Amino acid sequence: MHFVADDYRTLRRYTPAMLNLLNLKAAPSASDLLQAIKIIQQMNNENTRSVPSNAPLKFIPKRWKPLVLTNGLIDRHYYEICALTQLKAALRSGDIYITGSRQFKDFDDYMMPLAEYRNLEKNRSLPVSIDPRCESYLEERLLILNKNLGIINDLASKGELPDALISESGLRVSSLKCLVPYETELLASKVVGLLPHIKITDLLAEVDQWTGFTKQSNHLKTGKEAPDRTSLLTTVLADAINLGLSKMSETCPGTTYSKLAWLQAGYVRDETYSGALSEIVNFQSRHPYSDVWGDGTISSSNGQNFKVGARGSYGGRVNLKYGQKAGSQIYIHISDQYAPYYVQNISTTIRDSTHVLDGLLYHESELRIEEHYTDTAGFTDHVFALTHLLGFRFAPRIRDLNDKRLFVSASILKDLPVLSSMIGQKLNIKLIEDYWDDILRLASSIRQGSVTASLILRKLGSYPMQNGRALALREFGRLERTLFMLEWIQSPELRRRVQVGLNKGEARNALARAVFFNQLGEIRDRSFEQQRYRASGLNLVTAAIVLWNTIYLEKAVETLRKQGIEVDDKLLQHISPLGWEHIALTGEYRWPSP
Repeated sequence: MHFVADDYRTLRRYTPAMLNLLNLKAAPSASDLLQAIKIIQQMNNENTRSVPSNAPLKFIPKRWKPLVLTNGLIDRHYYEICALTQLKAALRSGDIYITGSRQFKDFDDYMMPLAEYRNLEKNRSLPVSIDPRCESYLEERLLILNKNLGIINDLASKGELPDALISESGLRVSSLKCLVPYETELLASKVVGLLPHIKITDLLAEVDQWTGFTKQSNHLKTGKEAPDRTSLLTTVLADAINLGLSKMSETCPGTTYSKLAWLQAGYVRDETYSGALSEIVNFQSRHPYSDVWGDGTISSSNGQNFKVGARGSYGGRVNLKYGQKAGSQIYIHISDQYAPYYVQNISTTIRDSTHVLDGLLYHESELRIEEHYTDTAGFTDHVFALTHLLGFRFAPRIRDLNDKRLFVSASILKDLPVLSSMIGQKLNIKLIEDYWDDILRLASSIRQGSVTASLILRKLGSYPMQNGRALALREFGRLERTLFMLEWIQSPELRRRVQVGLNKGEARNALARAVFFNQLGEIRDRSFEQQRYRASGLNLVTAAIVLWNTIYLEKAVETLRKQGIEVDDKLLQHISPLGWEHIALTGEYRWPSP
């Protein structure tokens, strides 16, 4: 401790000038620290040696107090060093920010203006899906929490939890049993056997004839539709199969590289890809046969890693989860009707959970998602909080669920002897109450489009030290995650529903691998823009395959029934539209006549 003040003279050489230059602002949680910094600044300007007796002391950590306070007096040296040390931590956490700085920007700048938020609050039109009154909301959720904790504790003490066991060593959930009837395989072989064999070019042309998705590709400047629909489809297919425009022009008779490059430059971009995707997804969701798999209100998301090679290695990132070679991550949202309705090209070093809400909020299709599934990489407590605030039911499959802890209120802690091995810290309700307005304002800003969900989640996660808002949102998420875990433990139906939803995403990834076969399945584009086009083109073509299969599966079922073969409707849900054995993906790419 005696070494703490050794460099005080060195600090004095630059801290007075630094504090005069910086325009510091603070969140309410750091107001005492900011006041202390202003007092130090005033003392420097007035050459005052002693610290005023009314100087704030709340910011001083416990370990610093024996140094700062000696014999009831405030030691100037230690007070200033302590305040500067805490200032560094507050800047890193975002509790104190610097006007005009990019790195230490005010967190409020990311959110909707306070006056706009107050106006929405006054008119009772906040775009959140919960009761905006803090007291009544927490009372309701804690009542549900305590009730469910009691139910789980009672069932666990009697050994009556369905396919789950809670003991002193923690939670153990049994694996799900396969409930797919054995008759499904026989029916699937009959149905799939009736699907016509088709070239990928004919398939895309037929889907475009149904949906008109190429009409979404208007010119960047003039806004007119592409003059050559076939050549436009060729550029899309070049992205999807990872062949590139140069090789595609050689394998597609009647076209040239210069024509394809001109079309791509003027008519292919993120907006046209997303517009075309929405046309296909909407057409498929409206088709009656899609109801066999779901009603379009449930979805899942997961990432698919693609290796990068050649020049693409400069744009890739290494994540040891996928090996030591650089890669690029394509993050897909897929509905319960198998429609891949949103795609993003993300860094492999960023956690999937950062982008979960983007797909739910910013997709352009007519789907109205209510429930969403992810794997372990797709969840954090912050995501639990924001999905609940924005009206989505979030249900991740957490791999290490037995290592996660329940967060409970202090009032019921002693009444849960069986759950003691699973209970972690007590919920900090006071922290949620203190930052309630900030939590609602943050959720409203995301819903209103003032900031994207992924940006704000990256910002919250980038602070080396968590600020008050991040901690309060995490506490809010812990409450919702605990409620989810309690339901997961006592509901095999929920566990099975999540597993089925995630399996659809994994099956879609297998289709994407089959389509993206050129160049060893590696992304070799150096620019992030071109890598995005690869991801968007691949997703568009897989969506087209899903739609084409959906329509022809229905025709195949009708044909079987006309032949007098009995078809059990309950078995059809197990026959997915993700097959590609009947689709010729390779060869010379010839387009049918209009």
